[in-house]
Amino acid sequence: MKVVVHVDGGSRGNPGAAAAGAVLSTPDGDTLDEAAERIGTATNNVAEYRGLLLGLARAQALGATEVEVINDSELIAKQVTGAYRVKHADMKPLHAEARAALAQFDRWSIRSVPRAQNARADALVNAALDGRG
Repeated sequence: MKVVVHVDGGSRGNPGAAAAGAVLSTPDGDTLDEAAERIGTATNNVAEYRGLLLGLARAQALGATEVEVINDSELIAKQVTGAYRVKHADMKPLHAEARAALAQFDRWSIRSVPRAQNARADALVNAALDGRG
């Protein structure tokens, strides 16, 4: 089963209060699951990785065998695909965890899109930061 996973993470301040969010849907756009969580104090990039990990965990729980991950962080997408190296020490274990999580699926892809095309995941992050999620 293929699941489309929109993920996001954000922090207010860098570092600052941070949260992660994920929206899982069918390839036709029917929402299967949504999740958001506060993750304490983190940088924006760490929060983006935590959003990715949240989305992958939820996809695995749904029984997905294939995931198409969509985020609004070109850095994270390119690090995960190997186009960019991971230099920051705080991100190396998150990158390794993300790669291990992706390896649990038969097929996966990840790409970045403009924030407007990732609006629901972004809204979940902001709701969590505002204490509404």
